[in-house]
Amino acid sequence: MKKDNLGDKLKQIRTEDIIWFIYIGIIFLSWYANYLESDYYLHQSVTSKKHYRQIMIFIFSILIIVYGYFLKSSFSDMQRLSIHDSEKKKILVYASFLGSLLIFISGIIFLLVAIYDEDLDVELAFN
Repeated sequence: MKKDNLGDKLKQIRTEDIIWFIYIGIIFLSWYANYLESDYYLHQSVTSKKHYRQIMIFIFSILIIVYGYFLKSSFSDMQRLSIHDSEKKKILVYASFLGSLLIFISGIIFLLVAIYDEDLDVELAFN
């Protein structure tokens, strides 16, 4: 790796470390949301239903930001490709961008479902 790219790569790794902490927070929020969802189904608690939806909207809003970061990063990697890069590298960078784009789109779709599904008819999962 070139020395001038080392600083950028280390900065990217630090940002990804922060994202891992965000994911840990999302795991705990999802766990709590599942509790609220089951409370709603067991006791018909309107408050639990409302809080569940609010948490899911919050989770998917945060995830869209995270997914947007990875989409931007993949796009930047694509722009940095040169004609001297191997075909294998080019294919992998394009595939990474496509995967990031699809995950970003799925995050938007899940957020829209969380916003518009007032009756909790659709199971939301981001696995």
